[in-house]
Amino acid sequence: MAASPSIQKSSPTPVASPSPLQKLSTPTTATGGASPLDAFASDLTFSAFLSPSFDSTRFSSAALSAGSAASTAEKLQDGIRLLEKQLRSEVLHRHSDLLNQLSSLKDADSALSTIRAAVSSLQSSVRRVRSEIADPHRHIKSKTIQLSNLHRTTDLLQHSIRALRLSKKLRDLASADPEKLDLAKAAQLHCEILSLCSENDLAGIDIINEELASVSEIGSRLRSDAMKVLERGMDGLNQAEVGTGLQVFYNLGELRQTVDALISKYKSQGVKSVSVALDMKAISASSGGGFGPGGIRGSGTPQIGGGLKAKEALWQRMRTCMDEIHSIVVAVWHLQRVLSKKRDPFTHVLLLDEVMQEGDPILTDRVWEALVKSFAGQIKSAFTASSFVKEIFTTGYPKLFSMIENLLERISRDTDVKGVLPAINSEGKDQMIAAIEIFQTSFLALCLGRLSDLVNTVFPVSSRGSVPSKEHIARIILRIQEEIEAVQLDGRLTFLVLREISKVLLLLAERAEYQVYTGPEARQVTGPATPSQLKNFTLCQHLQEIHTRISAIVAGLPAITSDVLSPALGAMYGVACDSVTSLFQAMLDRLESCILQIHDQNFGVLGMDAAMDNNASPYMEELQKCIVHFRTEFLSRLLPSKTNAISTGTDTICTQLVRTMASRVLIFFIRHASLVRPLSESGKLRMARDMAELELAVGQNLFPVEQLGAPYRALRAFRPVIFLETSQLGASPLLQDLPPSVILHHLYSRGPDELQSPLQRNKLTPLQYSLWLDSQGEDQIWRGIKATLDDYAAKIKARGDKEFSPVYPLMLRLGSSLTENAPLSQ
Repeated sequence: MAASPSIQKSSPTPVASPSPLQKLSTPTTATGGASPLDAFASDLTFSAFLSPSFDSTRFSSAALSAGSAASTAEKLQDGIRLLEKQLRSEVLHRHSDLLNQLSSLKDADSALSTIRAAVSSLQSSVRRVRSEIADPHRHIKSKTIQLSNLHRTTDLLQHSIRALRLSKKLRDLASADPEKLDLAKAAQLHCEILSLCSENDLAGIDIINEELASVSEIGSRLRSDAMKVLERGMDGLNQAEVGTGLQVFYNLGELRQTVDALISKYKSQGVKSVSVALDMKAISASSGGGFGPGGIRGSGTPQIGGGLKAKEALWQRMRTCMDEIHSIVVAVWHLQRVLSKKRDPFTHVLLLDEVMQEGDPILTDRVWEALVKSFAGQIKSAFTASSFVKEIFTTGYPKLFSMIENLLERISRDTDVKGVLPAINSEGKDQMIAAIEIFQTSFLALCLGRLSDLVNTVFPVSSRGSVPSKEHIARIILRIQEEIEAVQLDGRLTFLVLREISKVLLLLAERAEYQVYTGPEARQVTGPATPSQLKNFTLCQHLQEIHTRISAIVAGLPAITSDVLSPALGAMYGVACDSVTSLFQAMLDRLESCILQIHDQNFGVLGMDAAMDNNASPYMEELQKCIVHFRTEFLSRLLPSKTNAISTGTDTICTQLVRTMASRVLIFFIRHASLVRPLSESGKLRMARDMAELELAVGQNLFPVEQLGAPYRALRAFRPVIFLETSQLGASPLLQDLPPSVILHHLYSRGPDELQSPLQRNKLTPLQYSLWLDSQGEDQIWRGIKATLDDYAAKIKARGDKEFSPVYPLMLRLGSSLTENAPLSQ
């Protein structure tokens, strides 16, 4: 019974299942009022009995410890009496309901007795039926087993008869002419017979066992014949024969095993070929050395007298090895090619799918990986274990590399078929080349060592004063040429060797730079050439020779390859220039100082005597003497003869320096000749003679003036310009060959004294002004000239004059127009 609402409200927490006391307290009184038991829920003593977790021991202990055990017991007795009274009242109140429930129980008991009797009758009927059908069931079961055995026997007989017929057909086919034997059909029959016997469990039948022995013998013959056809087709690259052999093994159900066996066989052949190629004992035996004189010692080194034969034998075995590797790879590729094309004519299954599963490497990759692994291992072993093989393959690395490259090229060429994967890809090629990198490193180190030793011999670190001879330089050039020629057929190897040569050339430039003398003695130009200068001349010529010859050697190589030497050749060229640049600068400074003396001459003298004087000016005579001296003492030793210049076809360093110096002398002279002021008519004649003398001196002793270009044209133009009338200057075509600053400076000599030049206005010496001109462009020079023109105009206006000198407007016009298109940069 559920607890009453009053008890539920007073209860602190809802309970899952009511206690017996709660159930008793739920009924109401007969009159419908509240039950007297409702007071139990609010009573401190009785409420504990309503809890699902009531513990009588704990309740008793609490009563005893409180000292109220007697009163508690009495109160409990009252509660019990009240409960009995309430229970009696409930029974009386519900008397009719209890009687009705008792009648229902009697009806249920009667129905149960009836069902029990029916079940007993049913069990009796089942026992009777079982006894009646047992014998027929046993009889049917026996007949069924007998029928099943008859069917099995019939099937065995049918399958046995079919197997015998197929076996006879196979024997008849196998007894035919071997040349006309259809191997594929025979293999199909063989596989069908074995499958028939296996699927139907025919083994154990005497006649079948006899036939299976015969079939097995024929199968062995078929495998042998098919393998011969397959191998013959692979050796001859005959697709038809390879396809026939593969079809036989597919019909036999042994395609995958057969292909795996073939791949293993070719792997073994390749590995053996590599091992034999690097077997020094076998090489010795084949070259007739044995283990006596001329044989191989324990370290893999030939005995005295057997080195040459062993070397030739080693290279011959390597050639044979390369040929065998080529044959193996091409044969496996051919097998793979046929597998990827051929399908079974009945099932249309691609044979390659029977051999390879998804994710498996292709056949050529499996063989190539094994070959490369074996080759790399043998090469590494030979490098560490045999000093003889190491020496041969190191010195002959270009030949070894050529063999490998030729092998890869042949394989690529022979397996290049449209629509078919090549035998090896670029990664596989790189793996093979990487296998011999150990010898490549050794070869490059040997190359660098040979050249470095030669440089150290020619330019010893301990001796600074020694100068190498032409023979020494020729040896270096010849050695470099030999190193390049040894590898020039292969671009990659040439690139690597040129990198080593670049290191050697940098070393050579460093050693030569250490030998160059840079003291004051190297820059003297007044006396004869000193020993230090002669040493610098020799070094310059040697470096120039190496630079020219090496540049000519690599000229025929691809640009990407020859560019490797550019930094080293540039460094060498720089050292060669540095060895004589200071001397050329000193010579140029001396010639410029002579030209600056033009300002000490009087070109404003009037009179016939000055005009008729055919002698050169003193400064020009001194300039000529210096040029002749430089030619005799220095340039004759530095410049090549005409024969050598024609044969090389290129300008030497000194030739270019002389060209630069000659151009500078002409321009410097024109500049300062334009600054001469005043300039009389007789002075113009004298200056024209000086120009002619200068042209002659430079052309005969420095450089052909006709080949100087713009500087020579400027000199040739300036001579007639000084004789032109001022009114003619503006339209003269000669102005196109002269720098604008030269024309404007010359016009000062035609103007009044009030028109000061920038030289006069800024109170500079000719040298100071010349240095300023060197550092400025034509636009800056024009600004300086324009300032003097503005000063002149201001003076005229301040004086009240209205007329300007004819030079003034001409200079303004020329300055603004000529600076827009300057013909010569200074």
